Amino acid sequence: GSSSAGLKIERRDDGVAIIRLARAERHNAIDAETARDLTNFLTDANVDRDLRSIVLTGIDGKFCTGADAVSDPNASKPSTLDYRYATENFRRLAQALWEVEKPVVTAVNGTVAGFGWTFALLGDLVVADCDARWTHVFTRRGMVPHAGDPYFLARIIPFHRLNEIALLSDTLTSADLDNWGLINRCVVAEEVEPTAVGLAERLASGPTRTLGLTKRLYRRSLSSDMATAFEDERNATALISTTADRHEGVASFVERRPANFIGD
Repeated sequence: GSSSAGLKIERRDDGVAIIRLARAERHNAIDAETARDLTNFLTDANVDRDLRSIVLTGIDGKFCTGADAVSDPNASKPSTLDYRYATENFRRLAQALWEVEKPVVTAVNGTVAGFGWTFALLGDLVVADCDARWTHVFTRRGMVPHAGDPYFLARIIPFHRLNEIALLSDTLTSADLDNWGLINRCVVAEEVEPTAVGLAERLASGPTRTLGLTKRLYRRSLSSDMATAFEDERNATALISTTADRHEGVASFVERRPANFIGD
């Protein structure tokens, strides 16, 4: 394993990386340094041949309580902070999560607030403690959603449910979100990490490049027209056609045996 200031990173021999937010004193709110460190990890993940899936979670039974953003030191005076860029590090983190081509499982093991929603729901698969509490928080504080929230959540959450979440800002549980189709596995607290790691192990044994391109196709299609989506599909099909795992997938089918994917 390894770590940075706000992260604990465990690298396993099976290709799974478990990344834990480790800012207990701030209830796992992500500060700018942690956001940059995690963005760099996710960017590097795309070319890391030994990394085949990622689990994101938090320490001490807290998942992520938002962005621990810089506050204006002169808040009692006319603002000197350029608020357009105050949360740029978090937008970059959200973009890196959206674009990383290794499968990501989020293990929501406690409180979710603010940016924590984006952080949780950008996982390809979401495992959550059924009793975990989610508060969107922005409008409660008189703020508009930010740090990438308006772009990403509008592509993940059904329109009227998103309005309910953002405009009413009621505290919800993972069970509520599970009923809305936003959670893949809703489990008791002690099963969150084992369930997430089990899914990550399955993903890590899959055809890594195929999974990455599948992620890319679905994400790009949410922001592209049909002609672009069809061209992306053609290119992905061609790119994957010569890989070892594509050959193994066909061979295992013909030979009626389980596939042994190596990630190439």
